[in-house]
Amino acid sequence: MVKYLLKKSYLRKSFKEVNFKDLWNSNGVFTTMWIYGKPQKILFFKSHINNLINSLKVYKIYNKEIKKKIIELIKKNIDKNKKYNHLLRIAFDKKYFSISFRDKIKLGSNFQLKLVNYKRIEPEYKNLKYKFILKKLSALNVRNTDIALCKKGMIFETGTSNLVFIKKEKIYSPKVGFYKGINFKYFKKKINKIYFKDIFLKDLNYFDEIILIGSGKGVTSVKNIPEINWKRKSIKVYKKFKNIYKKAISSERII
Repeated sequence: MVKYLLKKSYLRKSFKEVNFKDLWNSNGVFTTMWIYGKPQKILFFKSHINNLINSLKVYKIYNKEIKKKIIELIKKNIDKNKKYNHLLRIAFDKKYFSISFRDKIKLGSNFQLKLVNYKRIEPEYKNLKYKFILKKLSALNVRNTDIALCKKGMIFETGTSNLVFIKKEKIYSPKVGFYKGINFKYFKKKINKIYFKDIFLKDLNYFDEIILIGSGKGVTSVKNIPEINWKRKSIKVYKKFKNIYKKAISSERII
């Protein structure tokens, strides 16, 4: 069960506070950021906000005051006396703006994927059409399992994160059909090369490592995929990713 520290909603046009609306499955967009420490830092804060603004424009929710109000309300709702390790979610539809803080779950060491026949609606955007995904995740122990979204024999992303696939230390990503998250884009800049290609389920045993990248999962190595008997053969690239991630965490600016 998700444990919330704070849940608030506001009317989008006036930013007057109203009863909380989670906005899942409405016609809108969201972003999830990791807030941590005291004084508080938000990992890749500027990139998350700018990306959200771009999505608001695509979904015709944007107005010229909205970025200023988002930052103002985030800062207003942060408790300066608290040490955080939470996920901060910002969501918009045409009527409402919602903000929430929930506990960042500590993941188990034996992390696995469960294959699910599903592809997100308009996957290139972080939209709110998550009803199916949330239903599937609610039936799992999310400390050690995520769902891998697959369609027509290809694998795209998980219910929460991007995926990269490693063979002989070469890094591969699906070519299309998934959302390129802020954490994923950060790693793309930091590492030498990501090869974009269609990743077929029938070829997964070709790969030595599978790694999740995202705000909630951070950098997580997949140990196995029971349905196809895939098992991790190495954690060499995972360790490199983890070191890059640690440097980003320590160098992030205070909010």
